[in-house]
Amino acid sequence: MREKLTNSDVKKIEEEIEHRKLVVRPQCLEAVKEARAQGDLSENFEYYAAKREKNRNESRIRYLENILKNAIVISDESAADEVGMNNTVTLYMEDDDEEETYKLVTSIRGDSLNNRISTESALGRAIFKKKVGDRIAVTTDTGYTYYVVIRRIENTDDSGDAIRTY
Repeated sequence: MREKLTNSDVKKIEEEIEHRKLVVRPQCLEAVKEARAQGDLSENFEYYAAKREKNRNESRIRYLENILKNAIVISDESAADEVGMNNTVTLYMEDDDEEETYKLVTSIRGDSLNNRISTESALGRAIFKKKVGDRIAVTTDTGYTYYVVIRRIENTDDSGDAIRTY
């Protein structure tokens, strides 16, 4: 699947790849080398742990490089009065009679536990490009529909958002 990424996402991924190649990879190789030097590998837990960590790092590098290779770069700019990428949005949930705040991000930065929702999610798709005061029907994949009202839109940046792990 082709990920939709902003220029900032691409930069963060490139930085992580560089860090993993230049810092983590040599550390992992050194750990494997030290564990191998301890002798018998058949019962050497440190050797297997070091190999597992080295393989995990290499797998993460391949994963991130594959995302970059297949990515579609999108703009994170939006009109000041409509919901766009990296905007923090306060929504009134009619069913719960409560307000909730979410930040709209790309799927690679999505983290529902920290109220960062992806533009690929049902709620993200529904509120994207909408304006303050709009009442929007959100339909989930299971067919359940609920209504939200956009109360406030704030322009924020993505400086604190991390790329999710797999």
